[in-house]
Amino acid sequence: MIKNIIFDMGNVLIAWNPKKIVARLGLDEIDSALLEREVFQEYEWVSMDHGIMSQEEGYASICRRLPERLHKAAHACVFDWWKAPLDPVPGMAELVREVKTLGYHVYLCSNATTPLREYFDRIPGSECFEGRIVSADVKLLKPQHEIYETLFKTFGLRPEECFFIDDSPLNIDGAYAVGMPGAVFLNDMPRLRARMRDAGILVKEGEEHTAQQL
Repeated sequence: MIKNIIFDMGNVLIAWNPKKIVARLGLDEIDSALLEREVFQEYEWVSMDHGIMSQEEGYASICRRLPERLHKAAHACVFDWWKAPLDPVPGMAELVREVKTLGYHVYLCSNATTPLREYFDRIPGSECFEGRIVSADVKLLKPQHEIYETLFKTFGLRPEECFFIDDSPLNIDGAYAVGMPGAVFLNDMPRLRARMRDAGILVKEGEEHTAQQL
């Protein structure tokens, strides 16, 4: 029987859209494309999430590939993106609060850098979470089996009693590999609710399908 609901953060609780982060900086098209590629699509971003590279180290490494005119913009992407308004995923805060009211325990398992603790409380529904596993803190990344095992050990959970919601099929596959069922969230709340009900989780049915682009 499912007792614990585990949520990812990016594109589950809040929208994660690097293109939108860069667009806020007001750069021209060429510089925007360069910044997005060098900051968000290179190894430093993953290494910072992994906790094997600090933000300062990642920023310095990124700047070695960028013209000096983009260093300030890169700094904003690495250190300050979360200071802008966060965009909640429609319907997710309501789902988090619903499962909490139903008596399920609620946890976070996210690939993110350590400053997550500075903005997590701004995410609607965050007050329901009983614990968090952040990749940079434990120096593990989803879908590594060890990050899920750290989740179970830290909070005394049984994998078969957990249900994991993530936007990445690879991360859900990793969860199943260690005995934790789950569902890929495709920005379709009724579909997710149906998958949860199939797993025996007593959430309400969804009413209509969502096609909104995050």
